[in-house]
Amino acid sequence: MLLAAMSLALMSAYAGAAPAVATPVDKAPEALKPAAQQGQAASLASRVLSRAHYKATPLDDAMSEKIFDRYFKSLDAEKLFFVQADLDQFAGARSKLDDAIMGEKLDLPFSIYNVYQQRFNERIAYARELLKTRPDFTLDESYQYDREKADWAKSDAEVKDLWRKRVKNDWLRLKLAGKDDKAIRETLDKRYENYLSRSRKLNSEDVFQIFMNAYAMSIEPHTNYLGPRASDNFDIQMRLSLEGIGAVLQTRDEYTVIREIVAGSPAGMSGKLKVGDRIMAVGQNESGPLTDVLGWRIDDVVQQIRGAKDSTVRLQVLPADAGPDGKPVTIALVRKKISMEEQSAKKTIMEVRDGGVKRRIGVISLPTFYMDFEARRKGDKDYKSATRDVARLLGELKKDKVDNVLLDLRNNGGGSLTEAVELTGLFIDRGPVVQQRSADGKVEVESDTLPGLAWDGPVGVLINRGSASASEIVAAALQDYGRGIIIGEPSFGKGTVQTLLNLDRFAQADKARLGELKMTIAQFFRINGGTTQLRGVTPDIKLPTIADAENFGESSYDNALPYTVIKPAVYIPAGEVKDIVPLLQKRYEARVAKDKDFQYLVDDINYVKKQRKENLISLNEVARRKEREQQEQRAKLREARLAAAPSPDDPILVPDPKEALNKAVSAKPAGAKAAKQAAAVKGTSRTDDGLQGDERSLAAELEAEKAAKNAKDVLLNEAVHILADEVGLLKTDTRLASRVLPYTPDR
Repeated sequence: MLLAAMSLALMSAYAGAAPAVATPVDKAPEALKPAAQQGQAASLASRVLSRAHYKATPLDDAMSEKIFDRYFKSLDAEKLFFVQADLDQFAGARSKLDDAIMGEKLDLPFSIYNVYQQRFNERIAYARELLKTRPDFTLDESYQYDREKADWAKSDAEVKDLWRKRVKNDWLRLKLAGKDDKAIRETLDKRYENYLSRSRKLNSEDVFQIFMNAYAMSIEPHTNYLGPRASDNFDIQMRLSLEGIGAVLQTRDEYTVIREIVAGSPAGMSGKLKVGDRIMAVGQNESGPLTDVLGWRIDDVVQQIRGAKDSTVRLQVLPADAGPDGKPVTIALVRKKISMEEQSAKKTIMEVRDGGVKRRIGVISLPTFYMDFEARRKGDKDYKSATRDVARLLGELKKDKVDNVLLDLRNNGGGSLTEAVELTGLFIDRGPVVQQRSADGKVEVESDTLPGLAWDGPVGVLINRGSASASEIVAAALQDYGRGIIIGEPSFGKGTVQTLLNLDRFAQADKARLGELKMTIAQFFRINGGTTQLRGVTPDIKLPTIADAENFGESSYDNALPYTVIKPAVYIPAGEVKDIVPLLQKRYEARVAKDKDFQYLVDDINYVKKQRKENLISLNEVARRKEREQQEQRAKLREARLAAAPSPDDPILVPDPKEALNKAVSAKPAGAKAAKQAAAVKGTSRTDDGLQGDERSLAAELEAEKAAKNAKDVLLNEAVHILADEVGLLKTDTRLASRVLPYTPDR
């Protein structure tokens, strides 16, 4: 199973992030120790990585030093907890981590972690102590908010001064948002207490995974170790399904809270659960004992709720509108297979006015290249697949008589390489899509072998810096074939292929769960012989660059594989876009020069870039108030623009009749309370409220997310305009159309 690897942020299962739970401050955490099987997993992983990796690297003293540095940075990326003396304390271990791994004795990395935990507790205790005083906001000083590239603090006094400024900034944000000193102290004390609680929930498996990733990523950026639970979550992410009740969960204070209910799921069909309900206990089967889950980690709660299809789970729930002393109710639900449709391909239709005619552009948004490998292997004819979903949507768009199709791959971090190849095949007849070179130099060509096109009209691909791996394969192939216009910003630049290797297959014990390696085994190349490695895919028409290329993307890694070139594959271009791109570029530039929304976006991007470069924020109240007033003024101008009648040139979203009908049938009166909450959110969402995550009410958080989701997408609108321009040019110039398209247009 080959993977053009996805982003591996640890999923807190199909269940939202896991902030924190209150824990007694004076209770010192127990020192964590490695489990015996973790030593075995580390040793097995080292043998595989040093022999079978694309960039096979011996585990020796030189590698040990790299692991040492990366491990400390993994634990304390912003350099706010350790001081240089802590690193010096373990200086003798710099060249001994290889021995620890091969000898299956991991006491050393766990000792480092336990010192980190001690420093963490000390720093947070100091931050809470600072809350007893009141900062002086008349001083002319500033706070460096990004310290990843800073040196380690030289002394305890230096790191305390960093924390003094951090607390001062947290305080000032809340003060500018209108909170008084008492409310600020309460908010920040609870915030810092939650930091402690979250830290104390880390267990031996977490520490082992952090350490093993420090090793794996010291070889190459996209090699990772996945512990048993992370491995399960990765599998769920790939197949976009799981067996459970269909509720997205989140931790708020000590409660596990229902954040979202999946339509058509057991939770949704029952009508007994609602957003905001708090899960107090979980029981298995019809009569199993209820286990109190108050204060548990979110992934532990999720593990209790998930289970085999058609089995029963019982939830003891405190209703959303009940007080802390309210009466819980017990609800029994039968687990079913849940499809994570939010991550599936989706389509919309945008209409653009082009002179006296309207152009219809079909937009397909694809968040990831997913596939249910297990279902496909078993021969399940209905297995989940990104290609199958996109093919179905293209068929629907044909019936909708769209003039052009835009494939939106922004922030699509990759997924299945097989899906990338097969999805490209929907837009080309037959031929090579991508080349792979293994560690021994052997080059294999992955080709689309099915004749015919699912869509033979013009096509565009929208990418950004978050488009990586499989996304880059598709964009590069369509660009090399001259099959479509690539629009956006340069992509991530990940040109490597990973496979998942289960370490249990090497274990002697039958029931061992040693985790998996996501290991780089090949590098992929474009069919033109180039690679997306480091450089990414360069768009034909560039939109404003939002991402910080210095800190995000393949080129930001210190050990990324180099850019190289191999022999091109044999392929026949389907079209040639070089004649039409300059015409589209000219129209694009003329249009955005008059587009106020676009210019606002450019202003915002320049403002953010300026802040990144300065990497300092004033801690002087007068200066910050002035800055805040300027930001509020900017926001008011934008709101006035949004409140005005939309420009006649703006693309118009064509409503889906089925979706509109479903919404009308399921619509319910909002109620006075909900309306009041929504109004309160609208009134405060414009400026910084100084709060973090679960410090806001759930209603406010959900309303803000909804507003962000519904906000005007300036870049998408511009991409749609570009494709509408392309349609106009192709319909008025048959010579141009015959060069751009793989067929002679009859429309």
